[in-house]
Amino acid sequence: MIEALFTNPFLYMALLAGLAASITSGVMGTYVVIKRIVFISGSIAHSVLGGMGLFLWIQRTFGIPWINPMQGAIVAAILSALLIGWIRLEYRQREDTVIAALWSTGMAVGVIFIALTPGYNVELMHYLFGNILWVTRGDVITLFALDIVVITLVALFRKQFLAICFDQEQAKLQRVRVKFFYLLLLCLIALSVVLLIQVVGAILVIAMLAIPAAIAGNFTHSSTKMMAIAVGIGCLFTLVGTGASYQLNWPPGATIALVAAVFYLLSFIPRSIRFNEF
Repeated sequence: MIEALFTNPFLYMALLAGLAASITSGVMGTYVVIKRIVFISGSIAHSVLGGMGLFLWIQRTFGIPWINPMQGAIVAAILSALLIGWIRLEYRQREDTVIAALWSTGMAVGVIFIALTPGYNVELMHYLFGNILWVTRGDVITLFALDIVVITLVALFRKQFLAICFDQEQAKLQRVRVKFFYLLLLCLIALSVVLLIQVVGAILVIAMLAIPAAIAGNFTHSSTKMMAIAVGIGCLFTLVGTGASYQLNWPPGATIALVAAVFYLLSFIPRSIRFNEF
């Protein structure tokens, strides 16, 4: 594996992309787990298919080379996040209802545009199921740039994010701009989803966003320490999953998600032992 990193540029880029995605997933996954909005990430991940399909259709139909599906994913993810937050705040609708509606609508729009797009659309399969070996140098630079944006905003507004995660009514009494920071938090989660789509695909995105933070929560009650541990765990999953996929010739994204699931199940063993002692 180590030797292959120096001889195989695709594997090297894949590892860098996985590490970049692990940083944001660990940070934002902490908020997702604390606020218990894990399925929002799933809704956004599936709704971005609509943006991908639309942008691919525009690229192929009108011959615009600088437009690509990932740009559509970013646009669709942010619009979905804003729509979830707006309906939740303004109309007091339950988030799970909005999530279900966006999930199905995004997938439907994506399937329609994929059918209308001329030529072969095999690249969209990579976004659905993940193909980390498909990333380019430009993709890696974009991933680290998004890391910087997310980490900077979290560093600036950490207290406000925690306030709305634990108690929005109390946050209002403390004069926190709840609507603004709630929508901002959802947009950052949307960016995290786009990062992870590059690694494990839209279908498996929940695994990498939620599992590292969920495991980290077993070791500490501090949100800052939880983020740091989650980032480390996510990087570990990337290293182990990439190495295993190389040795076994398995799909990298699915292997990383499978490694995360195995470690999550193993994390229950110490607690079950303590429970049986009593």
